[in-house]
Amino acid sequence: QVQLVESGGGLVQPGGSLRLSCAASGRFSIYARGWYRQAPGKERELVATMISGRATTYADSVKDRFTISRDANGSTWYLQMNNLKPEDTAVYYCKARSPSAIDSWGKGTLVTVSS
Repeated sequence: QVQLVESGGGLVQPGGSLRLSCAASGRFSIYARGWYRQAPGKERELVATMISGRATTYADSVKDRFTISRDANGSTWYLQMNNLKPEDTAVYYCKARSPSAIDSWGKGTLVTVSS
């Protein structure tokens, strides 16, 4: 089982940047890493994924603004968020999927984009 802890959320003005981190611990093998978000009154949605440490995908709403990356040993991954918009306000969650398709989630970090 892998434990995930997000960090890096906060309040930022429109047009600003934040970098979220997801730290994994425990015994694990990770096939896919992801970031999701849930805005108030909305369902959780996919933001970005990284498969096998290489292939990445992004939601259309964040393409060219957000970047998912990982450190060398894969135990921490990041979401660099640039040109933030008020509609990016949400709780951001990281997710890890094992090779056997077991998902683990963090508890989330709040990002608020407001002037």
